[in-house]
Amino acid sequence: MSQKNKDAGLDRRNFFKALGAGATAAVAPVAVTPAAAVDPGKEETKARYRESEHVKDFYRVNRY
Repeated sequence: MSQKNKDAGLDRRNFFKALGAGATAAVAPVAVTPAAAVDPGKEETKARYRESEHVKDFYRVNRY
């Protein structure tokens, strides 16, 4: 009876070892590939902040 439980524990351990090795092997090619550089256009880099009237009112009310 003791031997049967011991064998079941070893099988479970081997399963999780194989699972970890498989996950590592699946992730390795993704981690090695370089990321592509993207050049942002004018639309992405232009300033979006504008100090409009409602922004000025917010600053005035909150004393910024």
